[in-house]
Amino acid sequence: MSQRFNFRETTLPGLFRVERKPISDHRGYFSRFFCAEEFQEVGLYQPISQINHTLTKQKGAIRGMHFQTTPHTETKIVTCIQGEVLDVAIDIRRHSDTFLHWHAEVLSQKNQSSLYIPDGFAHGFQALTDQCQMFYLHSGQYKPEAEAGLNAFDPRLAIEWPLISTDMSERDRNHPFLNTQFCGVEVK
Repeated sequence: MSQRFNFRETTLPGLFRVERKPISDHRGYFSRFFCAEEFQEVGLYQPISQINHTLTKQKGAIRGMHFQTTPHTETKIVTCIQGEVLDVAIDIRRHSDTFLHWHAEVLSQKNQSSLYIPDGFAHGFQALTDQCQMFYLHSGQYKPEAEAGLNAFDPRLAIEWPLISTDMSERDRNHPFLNTQFCGVEVK
């Protein structure tokens, strides 16, 4: 049983909402973002090899839906450290019973939660406030040749974005809609 986290499994097997348990007093609080030993409870046995930070300036902006192809799939632990986002993960694991199903969680500076996204998921988010900062832990190195994405507006995915999209990168906007040839990624 974890001392610093509550791991809440979502409707997609292997995908967890991670609730941090801050220690508070009159000065403020102390909160742990990661503990290798405790994250083994949800299946993370690889080391964290990369840490990234993003700033999304405008409410309504969408980033995603990104993933890396086999054999470079990766686990992510995603946290909103300023503002509020709707964080979305899509199961793209070949042969999964929940293939192409998505799950969303509101992550914010206030709710002290993260999303644990295992290998074989696409990931993205929509900023629900201005000036959103995200903090990512990755189990694998970024490989440009393995970079891929799904279109956030693909009708087959039918993601329910809460706001009208105000901004999106050209790359994300131009990801094609899924076709019958898309069979996901193989995970270890």
